[in-house]
Amino acid sequence: MKEFFKFTLATILGLLVTGFIFMIIGIASVAGLLASSETETTVHNNSVFVLDLQGSIAERYQPTPIDQLLDEEQSVYGLNDISASIAKAKENDQIKGIYLNVGNFSCGSASLQEIRQALADFKESGKFIIAYGGEYSQSGYYLASIADKIILNPSGSISWHGLSAQTLFVKDLLKKVGINVQIFRVGTYKSAVEPLIGTGMSPANKEQTQAFVQSIWNQMTDDIAQSRQLTQEQLNILADQYMDFQPADSCIANGLADTLMYKDEVLAYLKSQIGLKEKDKLHTLTLSDMINVKRNTPRDKSGNIIAVYYAYGEIDNSSSYNYNEEGINSEKVITDLRKLREDKNIKAVVLRVNSPGGSAYGSEQIWREVKLLKEEKPVIVSMGDYAASGGYYISCAADWIVAEPTTLTGSIGIFGMVPDFSELVTQKLDLHIDGVKTNKLADLGNIARPLNTEEKALIQQSVNNGYELFTRRCAEGRNMPIEDLKKIAEGRVWTGAMAKELKLVDELGNLQTALKAASQHAKIENYNVVAYPKPEDFLTTLMKTRKDSYIQSQVEATFGDFSKGFTLLKNLNKADRLQTRIPFELSIQ
Repeated sequence: MKEFFKFTLATILGLLVTGFIFMIIGIASVAGLLASSETETTVHNNSVFVLDLQGSIAERYQPTPIDQLLDEEQSVYGLNDISASIAKAKENDQIKGIYLNVGNFSCGSASLQEIRQALADFKESGKFIIAYGGEYSQSGYYLASIADKIILNPSGSISWHGLSAQTLFVKDLLKKVGINVQIFRVGTYKSAVEPLIGTGMSPANKEQTQAFVQSIWNQMTDDIAQSRQLTQEQLNILADQYMDFQPADSCIANGLADTLMYKDEVLAYLKSQIGLKEKDKLHTLTLSDMINVKRNTPRDKSGNIIAVYYAYGEIDNSSSYNYNEEGINSEKVITDLRKLREDKNIKAVVLRVNSPGGSAYGSEQIWREVKLLKEEKPVIVSMGDYAASGGYYISCAADWIVAEPTTLTGSIGIFGMVPDFSELVTQKLDLHIDGVKTNKLADLGNIARPLNTEEKALIQQSVNNGYELFTRRCAEGRNMPIEDLKKIAEGRVWTGAMAKELKLVDELGNLQTALKAASQHAKIENYNVVAYPKPEDFLTTLMKTRKDSYIQSQVEATFGDFSKGFTLLKNLNKADRLQTRIPFELSIQ
C-alpha cells in the first residue's frame, strides 16, 4: 500500500510539473508570436497611409494580452500613436499621402484638435490628404475638413448640427433604493455632485457649461471656416438646417464636401494621385503598420533627454498604472517623478495631464512632487482633453502650462460626499443596527443613520480647509494674488482659450509646443524625447490583467459616454472623502 501511495503521489507531482512547464512554454510561444508581429514594417514606394478611425481615442494605448490572444478587433487608438504615425508619414519619402477614413468615433475636443494639427503639419510637406466617408460624424468631419479633398459617398451624409452637452442624473434612482448622498462643497460652479442630488443642471452649471461648449464650437467652426473657405456664419446656418438629414449633393452645393464618389472610384482616384495605373497595386499602411515604421530622424547623441510623463485618468482611481488603465495612482506617480528628478540625464520634464481630477489627498501628494521636481529642472505641463480640478491641482506648480484651446481646465473647487443608507437599511431591507460607543462622534458614518448637525459642520469645515489649500497652491503656482485667484475659482470650468485670458495657462498649443518650451527653459537645442511610464512587457501585462478589465471595456462599449456615470456609482463607497473633480460624466456631442 505504501508503494501505491508513493507512485500515485509521484504521478500527480509529475503531472503538475509537466503542466506548469507546458504553460510556461505556451505563454513564451504566444509572447514570441506577438513579438514577431511587432517587427519593423517595410514601406514600399508610392505607399498611402490609411488612417481609419472608427473607435475611440485614448491618451496612450496598446492592445491587452486578452485582446491579442482572442484577436479582438481594435476599437481604441492611442493619441500618441496617431500623432507619431502622422509625423513618420510626413518624413518618409516613400509615403505619398494620407487616406483619411473617419466614421463614428469618440474623441475628446482637445485630442481631436491635436490630431487635426498633426494633419495640418503633414500637409506642409506637400503631400496630399484625401478624406472619404459614407457617414461623417461631426468630429470626423472636423478632422476631414483639413484634407485637400473631401469625398462623400453619393448616398452618404455629413453630420453637422452643433454641440450639445448632457449629464446623467441619478438622484431619483438612488432614492428608489433608499440612498441619500450628503454633500459638502465649496464653489458655486462645483457641479460634479449635481447628478447625485438633483434632476437637472443648476443655473450656475448651465451658465458655465454653455460658456465652454460655445467656446469649443467657436474653435471648431473657425478652424473649418479657414480650411473650407467658408465663414462661421455660413457654418452656423448649415448647422441650424441639421445637415445630417440633407442629401449628399446638398453638402457639395454648400461647400462642406468637394465631390461624390463610390469607394471603388476613390481607389482609382488615389492611384491617379500618385501616378499609378488602374491595374497597378496600391500599397497601403494601416495605423498598426505605421507604429512599427522606423523614424528617419537619427537619434541625437547629446545625451540630453526631455521626459514626457503621461498622467491620465481619475486621480487614485486604480491600484496600478499602465498603458490602458484610465487612472492615476498618486503613489506610483510620485515615485516615478522622483526618479526623473534624480536622473541627471533628464534636462526637463513635460507632464502630460489628461485628468478630470479625483482625490484631493492624492492631488496634493503629486503637487508636492511636481514642486520638488521643478526645483531641480524645468517642468512644463501639456494639457489634453481635461486638466481640471485635481488635474489643474497637479499642474499649477509647473514653470509653464500649455493647453489646447478646447482643453477643459480650471474647476478650482472641492467637495465631499457621505452616502446615507439609513432608508435602504431600515425601511427597504428591514435591517436594524445597534451598538455602543465611548465618545459622542465615535460612530460617525454609521450607515443606519444620517449625519447630525455637528458632524455635518465638521465635514464642511474640512472641505473649507481643503479649498483654502487648493486655492493657495494655485495662487502660488501662478504667481497671482489669492484674492484674484478666488475670483476665477469657485469650481468654474474654463476652456484653454478662456484660461489663457485668465492667466491660468501660459500658452495655447499641443504636446510639440510643450516640448519646444521645455527645451527653451532647459536651454538646450539637441535632445531625445523619452516617454514615461515605459510600456510593460507582454508577460508582466498578462499577469496584471484583471478579469474586470474586460467587463469594464464591454460596459463602456455598450453605454458609451454615459458609462462613466455608472462607474461613479460603482466607486461611490471607495471614493476619497474630499474630491477635486469636474462633472466628468458630462457628454458633449
